[in-house]
Amino acid sequence: MIIGTAGHIDHGKTTLVKALTGVDADRLPEEKARGITLDLGYAYAPLADGSVLGFVDVPGHEKLIHNMLAGATGIDYVLLVVAADDGPMPQTREHLELLGLLGLDRGAVALTKCDAVDAARIAAARDEIEMLLAGTPLAGSPLFELSAATGAGVAALRSHLEAVAAAHTRRDAAGRFRLAIDRCFTLSGIGTVVTGTAFSGKVGAGDTAIICPAGGAGYKARVKSLHVQDRAAQNGQAGDRCALALAGDFEKKDIERGMWLVDPAAARPLIRFQAEIRVTETQAALKHWTPVHVHLGAADITGRVALLDCAEIGGA
Repeated sequence: MIIGTAGHIDHGKTTLVKALTGVDADRLPEEKARGITLDLGYAYAPLADGSVLGFVDVPGHEKLIHNMLAGATGIDYVLLVVAADDGPMPQTREHLELLGLLGLDRGAVALTKCDAVDAARIAAARDEIEMLLAGTPLAGSPLFELSAATGAGVAALRSHLEAVAAAHTRRDAAGRFRLAIDRCFTLSGIGTVVTGTAFSGKVGAGDTAIICPAGGAGYKARVKSLHVQDRAAQNGQAGDRCALALAGDFEKKDIERGMWLVDPAAARPLIRFQAEIRVTETQAALKHWTPVHVHLGAADITGRVALLDCAEIGGA
């Protein structure tokens, strides 16, 4: 099961992931120096039954929403993090709205930094969160009071996540293999490695796939080996976090976040697609030919909306 954090900057998402897994998901030198998350981080926690909990830690800064969306797409369970001293803040609300647009309706709330406030403030924060979640897909989600710094309450949250994972049903692996690439790097002796969440189908060592760049013909690749949930594996499937070592006529510099690794039969680049659009209550009306950011998998690209049956949609 893949768990994704969400919440305002400096509410303790990365610290909580470390308390739950022992892994510091901040990997960039600038993140270490500034003490804030700038890009997606990943951590894994093995379970007693042999399965693995995967965590995707997302940045909370308002200017990094594109990174947050790249991480939130493909997760199974939301961990909404709210600091008890602040309560819900602007990016708490924005992340919650985006999670609803992504169709994510299973999750829990971690009320962090409870060691820094008194009981009255904790109770007030709980009320604020309940009001915030009312009417959203995450209404009624369990809430855990904790302190990642002292460890208080972390075990209860971990037990809850383990119970949810035990009851979790793996996604249907039908269809052609498609994986949204969110990271690419080179390992000595292994070569080019891409990571991402598989959206459909299955992939195995020795398979052939196509790396699909925007507007390009793509690169043919052979899967030399793979890791699933941070463990060596022969196969991966829809819903898995995969790291795949690839061979082909390309280099690391040719691959970017937002590209797709797909079954050759699914490599059909498009420049237009039909979609249903929902404008939230806080947004201005969406008019014909409005420029927008389109988030597909891990991609963030620009486009325009062509309204076919009306002049505008919604409006605050």
